[in-house]
Amino acid sequence: MSSTSTEARLLSVSKLKIAFGSLVVIQDLSFEARAGDCLAVIGPNGSGKTVLLKALMNLIPYEGEIRWSHGARLGYVPQKIAADRQLPLHLRDLLEAKATFLKLPGAELEQVSSEVGLTRELLNTSIGHLSGGQFQKALIAFALLGQPNVLLFDEPTASLDELTEERVYELLHSLQKDKGMTVILVSHDLSVVYRYANMVLCLSKGKPCMGPPKEILTPAMLEGLYAAPPKYYRHIEDHLKG
Repeated sequence: MSSTSTEARLLSVSKLKIAFGSLVVIQDLSFEARAGDCLAVIGPNGSGKTVLLKALMNLIPYEGEIRWSHGARLGYVPQKIAADRQLPLHLRDLLEAKATFLKLPGAELEQVSSEVGLTRELLNTSIGHLSGGQFQKALIAFALLGQPNVLLFDEPTASLDELTEERVYELLHSLQKDKGMTVILVSHDLSVVYRYANMVLCLSKGKPCMGPPKEILTPAMLEGLYAAPPKYYRHIEDHLKG
C-alpha cells in the first residue's frame, strides 16, 4: 500500500488481523509509515481506529506483523482515561509519578511542562479543577515524558470546544515540526486531517486505502467510506479549499 523506502521506514504493518472472538475488526491490513510523517487514521465508527493504535502498542493480541524500526519510542495520548478526576491529586503529582517510574531527571518534567504550556500554577492545580483543554495538555505532557519520537493520538480533541481544539492541534503540529516527531493521529475532523497530515489511512469494512490527503479526501472516496450523501462531501471539499 506504500512505497516507503527501507531507509526512511519507521513502521511496517503486514497482513494485520484483529478479532475479538468471531468479530473481525481489522482484516488483511498492510501499510508503512516514515519517520517524520503525520499519518491520520480515519474511518466510520467501528472500523477499528482505536483498536489499531492499541495493536501498534502491543496492548492487544493480533495476527500478522507489526514491525517498528530500531530506536522507535512510543508515546500515547488516549481519547479519555478511566481515572477519577475528582481524586485529590495535583497535576504535578501525576507527572512526577511517571517521571519517578522512568527514573527521569527533574529537569525533564519542567522542560516538558514548558513545551506544552503547563504553568507552575497549573502544575499545582487539582486534576478535577482543570479545564478540558488543560487536561488534554496534561495528557500530552504525560505522553512526552521519556522523550518518545513517535506520538499516537486517539481523537485528542473529541470533547473540546473549537478554539481549544485548534490550540491543541497547533501544539501537536509544533511538537512534530520542532522535534521531528512522527505522529499517528485518529481524527474525525477532516479539515484538521487535510491541514496537518501528509498521509491518510482509511479504515473500512471494504479494502483499506492510503495516500496523501488530496488523493484520499475526495467526495467520491469519502462517500464510499462513510456512506453519506455526496452533497455533504461537496460541502467539506469547498471548506477545505477555502
